Amino acid sequence: MRETLADWRPAIDEAIADLVPRDIDADYLESFFGPPTYEYDPDGIQRALSTPLWDLLDRGGKRWRAVLFLVFMEGFGEDPAEYLPYACIPEILHNGTIIVDDVEDGAAIRRGEPALHRVYGRDIALNVGNAMYFLPLKVITQDPADLPAGRRLAAYEMLMHELNRTHLGQGVDICWHNEREVRISTDQYLEMCACKTGCLGRIVARLAATITDQPAEVEAAIATYAELTAVAFQIGDDILDVENSLGRAGEFGKEFGNDIREGKKTLLVIHAMGESEPVRAQRLQAILEADENTDDEIIEALKILEDAGSIEYARERALELAAEARAAIDGLDFDAETTRKLEEFTEFVIERDE
Repeated sequence: MRETLADWRPAIDEAIADLVPRDIDADYLESFFGPPTYEYDPDGIQRALSTPLWDLLDRGGKRWRAVLFLVFMEGFGEDPAEYLPYACIPEILHNGTIIVDDVEDGAAIRRGEPALHRVYGRDIALNVGNAMYFLPLKVITQDPADLPAGRRLAAYEMLMHELNRTHLGQGVDICWHNEREVRISTDQYLEMCACKTGCLGRIVARLAATITDQPAEVEAAIATYAELTAVAFQIGDDILDVENSLGRAGEFGKEFGNDIREGKKTLLVIHAMGESEPVRAQRLQAILEADENTDDEIIEALKILEDAGSIEYARERALELAAEARAAIDGLDFDAETTRKLEEFTEFVIERDE
């Protein structure tokens, strides 16, 4: 799967550059946004939009959402290279969400470097992140695949529905890590993931199904697959944060003890609160609710998670979700190569080391 991701990344980045060039000029602005009422400032838009956007993209990122879209298109009998502009939609949306997420969380590091708001300011970062919710919608308007009007409308409506649910998930996640008490259930946590992370996965699948005019049952099956895979990815991300801080993971690109410092109520925390002795559970909650933590306190909290078996528990839940994702597409008429790639995706999102 790593080879598939590496093979497609240059073409995906080139397609993104067609939407937002690395170098902004007046001709691009007029062709993309329409003639100015008075006069555009290409230099200002360069510094306020393109430069920070490409700063983030050039730091890395797996582009797995874009590649998964292309795998679906290939599985539906299409030439994936012809649909690269559409593959940019979930990829740009995802990167927009993480810019805003970092501002909301006060994150220090993203992909091994200072978060964008630490480099360009909160105002620029928020504007870039918000712009990235809208820029990729232009692909539907430009209509490179020459889709019927009904399919274009269905794509717009799908995107609006899933993006609204994404913000629902982000909203409750913010609420939870601003609260002192760890009060949520496992199912509530998983629902948050299904919205915040799962909806971006659903966009990948539903967009591919919409463009190729798949039956409703096929769209539902691959949307379920993508949602479950994305939730497994989120749990894997939470595990990596802990294992990186314990010195067991690869270069993760985030601050030491990031989730603990932010007071996040992850699946590991929820499990540890229920499985630890009351005194240790209370200590974990006290560390999570503190405005600032020392490195020793971070290590103490991580030890509580480890001793409660929460890392192994979370990994087992992620593996269960991955198995459910594979089962969701079991009856679909994909060729052997597409099936292999889709199965590998469910393993990759859990076993990756960054």
